[in-house]
Amino acid sequence: MKKIIQEFKEFINRGNVVDMAVGIMIGAAFKAIVDALVNNIISPLIGLIFKKDFSELAITIGDASLQYGAFIMAVLNFLIIAVVLFAIIKLMNTMRNIGKKKEEEPAPAAPTTKVCPFCKMEIAIDATRCPHCTSEQN
Repeated sequence: MKKIIQEFKEFINRGNVVDMAVGIMIGAAFKAIVDALVNNIISPLIGLIFKKDFSELAITIGDASLQYGAFIMAVLNFLIIAVVLFAIIKLMNTMRNIGKKKEEEPAPAAPTTKVCPFCKMEIAIDATRCPHCTSEQN
């Protein structure tokens, strides 16, 4: 039992677990903000179009009620959270790359061969005669 408790302590004290826990807590708080935005601002604005509270839109089939308005609001919540997270990650990647110097591409190496103008064979760049056709090179 002591070994399991020790392993659990090591697991909890890892930096990744703490970072993940903080991220989950911030995500939950952010979700509450987005829910408030959608439920208190976006949903009433959409409701003006339909002349009814949008989140209460439903289709009744027998005893079942399909609440498609609430589903659309949940999709809006997801899309808003996804867009904001994308923007945050994009901003973080940009900030991370600001301090880094761009690695310059090395200049292309000087050519070591050339083509003989007479026989069109490849020869060493400093050759004075073509080894294939024996013509003199300039």
